[in-house]
Amino acid sequence: MSVLRVVLGDQLSRDVASLRGLDPAQDVVLMAEVLRENTHVPHHRQKIVLVLSAMRHFADALRAEGVRVDYVDLEDADNTGDLAGEIARAVARHRPERVVLTQPSEWRVRTELADWAAGADHPVEIREDDRFFASHARFAAWARDRRGWRMEHFYREMRREHGLLMDGDQPAGGEWNYDQENRKRLPASVTPPRRRRFAPDAVTQDVIALVQRRFSNHFGGLDAFGWPVTRADALLALEDFLTQGLPTFGDYQDAMKAGAPFLFHSLLAPALNIGLLSPREICAAAEARYRSGAAPLNAVEGFIRQILGWREYVRGVYWTLMPDYAEMNALDAHRPLPDFYWTARTNLRCIREAVTATAEHAYSHHIQRLMVTGNFALLAGVAPKEIERWYLAVYADAFEWVEMPNTLGMAVFADGGRMASKPYAASGAYIDKMSDFCGGCAYDVKVKTGPKACPFNYLYWAFLIRNEERLSGNPRLGMPYRTLAGWPEARKAALVVEADAFLDGLIPATAGD
Repeated sequence: MSVLRVVLGDQLSRDVASLRGLDPAQDVVLMAEVLRENTHVPHHRQKIVLVLSAMRHFADALRAEGVRVDYVDLEDADNTGDLAGEIARAVARHRPERVVLTQPSEWRVRTELADWAAGADHPVEIREDDRFFASHARFAAWARDRRGWRMEHFYREMRREHGLLMDGDQPAGGEWNYDQENRKRLPASVTPPRRRRFAPDAVTQDVIALVQRRFSNHFGGLDAFGWPVTRADALLALEDFLTQGLPTFGDYQDAMKAGAPFLFHSLLAPALNIGLLSPREICAAAEARYRSGAAPLNAVEGFIRQILGWREYVRGVYWTLMPDYAEMNALDAHRPLPDFYWTARTNLRCIREAVTATAEHAYSHHIQRLMVTGNFALLAGVAPKEIERWYLAVYADAFEWVEMPNTLGMAVFADGGRMASKPYAASGAYIDKMSDFCGGCAYDVKVKTGPKACPFNYLYWAFLIRNEERLSGNPRLGMPYRTLAGWPEARKAALVVEADAFLDGLIPATAGD
């Protein structure tokens, strides 16, 4: 029985469900580069290079096994530009008895392919993507009948269920979470390690040339491309992190340093999210470093929590609440995205550092995303859909299932607390505490109001004042609202006027739209 087996660009795993049972003598694997997947948002040019190069390398690896691969190049004259069209064309070419797919990771793609499958005149099997720790049904069972969802509760169940960092029925070290130990500012005396990067080979160089031709108007540079695009290189990247990053990752995972976008972070999310690495092997490797004494518990627990906890949790939130989730705007935020998110032209040094690094590497670590670019969008009242589309566009690891909940739920609280217990709003003091960005900034982080004041300071209080009716009952915001209660109304009004004047002076984004 001949089978057409479809592999998408974020399913580059040899054990992905659609390849199980593959018969090289009869089956054909379809892989297609399509324009729509590269332009539905203006993806960073490095993101496009990463996915297309990894796809081409994966196809070559399958061919080396003797597998027949029908590979559709982006510039194929007959390329329809979308996945459903390319599957239909492949069916006409090969006349398979059935088509097998793995469930797409994004709502948009799954809807497109489900619609195509419903009208197909031959059997189509869509298999569950079981590369995750928790299936959709498993998350739904956890979420059912709970008054509120919190990642920490889900994470503990996952730890017990999968036996990670467990000593019998108790967490290793006696505590579930070592986050309190993982909030240190990076001392000036600590030099971040030089992280392993991967020079583009001939295949990647061809893709870079393609991207330069076809996507010259997209955001981001290509000169610094160094992401792993093969399974072998992804394993080398994992080893680099385990050796150079993991031992100190815990202490400094919330730290930020000018000119050092990588610090001790894993840099594994791009490879992980397209399938070159599996979450199980990454977590097992990290735990092995703790068990051998090569990495401390606070570092290993903090890292595993990001994968077993946050990554699985946000996927569950996404698939449980979509498609309505994409439209949520609990704080009624409507300001346009400022143009400095694309240009980095701003006197705010922290944002300039984050956006400049993002343009150069298609990467910034989670605290820069949450507490700099995300925090500003929250305080400024940027429309959730605009900032969400920006995050999806600019990062190499951004796929909607993981990016959207992190943006709408964590960064800008657009879901009103479905995912997180409070909005992650902060003044300039937080950025000053966790980084060296404030030194040399045009603004003074110690000044609260006036032309020299750090805008994060008055934006923070104006945000709380505007949203008092919505947020004052949140127990985690009790302290700042008690402070506000002691302020005269004239002071509050003047602060809101100052914040509005600053925001009204920002140039709305046009580039990258």
